[in-house]
Parts: sequence; C-alpha cells; structure tokens
Amino acid sequence: MHLETEVLVIGGGGAGMYAALEAARTGASVVLADRSIVGRGGATVMAQMTVAAALGEQVPDHWEYHLADTLAAGRGLCDARLAAMLCEEGPHRIREMDSWKVGWAREDGHIKQAQAPGHDRPRCVYVDFLSTGPAVSRTLRGRVNAVGGIRRISELAIVDIAVRDGEACGATALHLSTGQIVTIGAKAVVIATGGLTRLYRRNSASANMGGDGYALALRAGAELIDMEFVQFFPIGHLAPRLVGMDPIMWDPFRYKLGGKLLNAEMREFETDYAARDTRSDGRYVLTRDLATYAIFKEVEAGRGSPAGGAYLSFQHVPEAEIRRAFGPVVDRLAANGINLAAQPVEVAPIAHYHMGGVRVDERMCTRVPGLFACGEALGGANGANRLSGNAITEAFVFGARAGQNAAEHALARSNGYSADATRCTVDLLRSASRRDGPNTAATIATLQALMSDKVGPFRTGRTLQAAETALMEITSEIGDRPLAAESPCDPVLVDWLDLRNMLLVARSVTAAALARTESRGAHQREDHPGLDAAWEINQIVSLESGRLRLRRQAPTIDRNAA
Repeated sequence: MHLETEVLVIGGGGAGMYAALEAARTGASVVLADRSIVGRGGATVMAQMTVAAALGEQVPDHWEYHLADTLAAGRGLCDARLAAMLCEEGPHRIREMDSWKVGWAREDGHIKQAQAPGHDRPRCVYVDFLSTGPAVSRTLRGRVNAVGGIRRISELAIVDIAVRDGEACGATALHLSTGQIVTIGAKAVVIATGGLTRLYRRNSASANMGGDGYALALRAGAELIDMEFVQFFPIGHLAPRLVGMDPIMWDPFRYKLGGKLLNAEMREFETDYAARDTRSDGRYVLTRDLATYAIFKEVEAGRGSPAGGAYLSFQHVPEAEIRRAFGPVVDRLAANGINLAAQPVEVAPIAHYHMGGVRVDERMCTRVPGLFACGEALGGANGANRLSGNAITEAFVFGARAGQNAAEHALARSNGYSADATRCTVDLLRSASRRDGPNTAATIATLQALMSDKVGPFRTGRTLQAAETALMEITSEIGDRPLAAESPCDPVLVDWLDLRNMLLVARSVTAAALARTESRGAHQREDHPGLDAAWEINQIVSLESGRLRLRRQAPTIDRNAA
C-alpha cells in the first residue's frame, strides 16, 4: 500500500498529537502514525505527575526563573535556545490546554501550582496527582478527532525514513496486525516517538519506547546529542507487589505529604547527600540524579531494604490526612495489601526518561532537510538532567513548533517522493524468512539486563567496555537479514526490527558514556567522580558508512543565537 500526505508525524503520544494539530492548523494534510494506538501509547498517557510552567497564578513567577532552574538542573549542557523556548512558551500551551477543558486543578479561582523538586517556587500544574497524563491525552485525542486533515493510523511501525537527494520524503512501514508493507510519501516528517527506556530491565515506559526515533534519525543521516544521559526515577515502586498501578506514582504524594526516605536502619538519609547539590537547603529538593545516587549508595553500603531499595514511609502522617491526599487511591492500595498508615513501601531507581535525542535547531529541524523531531525524541533542551515537570511541557511546546515548521516546509515544496527512496527497506522486509537465528524475545530480555547491569545509573570504564563488546556480539548474532515466523502478524519479525533499533541506540548510549570521563547529572562514572570543567561539552553521535562516530561541541549558551 502507498499513502501520500504533506506531513507525516511518527508517534501518537502527546508531542505527536500536538505536532499533528499544529500542522493541520497551518494548512497541511497530516498522517499521524503510531505503532500502538494513536493517543493511547507513549509516555504522556502514563504520566501521573505535574507539568511545569511559570504561570504565576498563585505566587509571582516569570519564565526566566523557570529557565534558571532548568539550566541549573542541566549542569551546564542545556541548549539555551531550546530551554528558553520550553520555558517561555510553556505558559501559553498550558492556557491553551485549559481552554480545551483539560481540567487543571484550581484553588480560589486560580490554576493550582505545586512545588516540585529542583524548582525555586510552586510552579507545576496538574489535573490530579494520578490522572494528569490520561487527562492530557484524552483532551488531545478529542482535538485531533475534531480537526479535519489528520488521518490517524494505528498499529503502523515505521521501519525507515525515506531520503531522496539528501531530503526526507516519506517512510517505509509495517502494518503490525496484517504484515502489510506500507510506503508513505511526505514532504516533511516529524519524529515524535518518545525515548529509549525500554532498553532497561526496570522502566516506567510503554512497550514501544525502545529508541525507535533515534535509530530512524541516525539511519536517515541526522545526528543525536547527549545520548549518555538516561534519567532514572529514584523512587519507582519495588515492593510489595503492586498490580494495576503506575510504578512511579509515589513522587507527588511524597512531596505533598512529606514522605520520608529511610534506609534499613529506618533512618532518613537524604540530607546526607544534599550537600552534593549546592542549591539544597535540606528540604526535599534533591534532583532525581542525586536522589538516585543516594539510594544506590545506601544499598551499596548494606543499608538497603530487603528487596534492594529504600523504604518510603508515610507512617508519620495522620491516617485521615493520607486519605484526604490519596483519595480513592487508598482503597486501590489496600487491594494490593498496602496500608500506608501502618507500613512503608520499598522503592528503587527505575529508568524513566532520556535527556538525549535527535539534534535539532530552534525550528525543530534536524540536519536532514524536511526531517523534524519533538518531545522526548529530541535532545539538548535538558542537558545532563531534566527538571521535574518539564516533560509534558516540552511535548506541548516542541510538538507545536515541530508541527508548524514541518507544515510550512511541506507547503513550500513539491512532492519529492520516489519509490527508489523506499526500495531498500521494502526489499529488506520482503526478505524476512530467516529462522536460524536466536530467540528474539529472549535476546531483547538479554539486552535489557545488559544495559541495566553495565550501563545503568552508575558506570565504570570496565562495565562500559564489557557492554560495548556484548552489544557487538548480539548485533552479530541477529544478523542483517530479518528473522521471521512467516505469519501475517509476525512477532518474530517485529522483535527483530526492534532489536535492530535497540542495539543501534544502546551502542550510541554506551559509546557516549564511555567517552565522558566525569560524573555529571544523570551520567555517573564511579571511576571518574565529580564534575570536570573540561567536559562542559555536548557529544554528538552520527552514523557514517555503518559506523558510529562521536564528536564534541560547546553547548549553545546564548538563547538568542540564531
């Protein structure tokens, strides 16, 4: 099957839906494709947290204060142009979502704003502490459904970006439920596929966030930036068993009720590590990288909880106050055998977000003309560590920017698609008949264990070198011809295509982490502790003649730079 459109948006999460909306409002026809279900996959729909924006509804605020906090969390590596755009345009997008009836929580007639880690004042809006992401996704789905010119296609996995004469001109895809090959001609392509946390054994991501967009960008000729910086959410649920609830649900209740992190001695330990953050005054303001460090160090010292994490306790909070704060969640926890007034839960770091991604300019355009990126798929805005609450904000802001600029690019051009641009990938998919390779599902599990154990939140040169060797061995094992079960809905072929992407992205993360011989933000080298001023640089990854290449450049510190 062949489709034609002016703008192809790859990924139907928050950023992708916003990009599609803005492209359609600009006047372009849009195909919005997602490998799961449009509006119900990706990270946004899973988010239970808050959204950062300097609205100044309850306390005086300005976007430049938000920017200062964002840059501080980024440890000197933020692209100031992107960070400033995020902070300056964030309030407009929050108010736009408000006009679309998303349902931001209010107090005394004002949009309510909560304090979150790393912010200098209450700045983060929410719907409620467990439903912000679902409410955002539902609102955007409704807008997408109501706007003409957007064709939504679910269960469509993009395999490769089509490039003709150096310019993006469409894509080749696989319809997952039928096995049908689909080619798409487009005058502009937007990558909105989210991050890479599926690379790790314990993660908070949906199953389709294995770094697809990064691999698509690399193979199309674009560059990646800051790939070594993987953010681990410090208090992902560990024990007792929790069924039907998000493992990262604890953070808003922790800072709302003053939940305490305790070690095996039932002693609070966070302030032992607060001195590592010069902005900390002993309150709960440790950024996520520092909180992750604190828990890992307590476990390493033999003071961890039985399941290998730390305790999170609300036992000092009156039971009635817990119920007021948690509402019906208390009953859902009780169904899991958890009584917060009587027992702590165990928590531990979990792969949650990726600061790196596709390198773009202020128009969200890559170095490949016609190829754009937005949301978590792009890198540079967050530097070495993302400030809490910025993820959904960047989905709104960068999604809208990418959609508008992609539409303007598309409307100024004639269709450059040619069947020659998709022929190699079509031939690759048609050749899918091998059955002599490894078990692909088991190989994905092996890859996830490898990344968790060797390229996790704390690394050494030895573990990273071991990971590089193992990744190359796995790459050789799966080969360059697709494995398949030769059925219309072929999970073996899908796993092979996922491994093709995941391995390329895992190698990018590992190479960048091995090269950066310091500890900064979410990248912690146990053999190179502490910041090194010489490493206040970004690392850029490209794919040249099938080989990964690294180069370095100074961060863009002038937010007004062209």
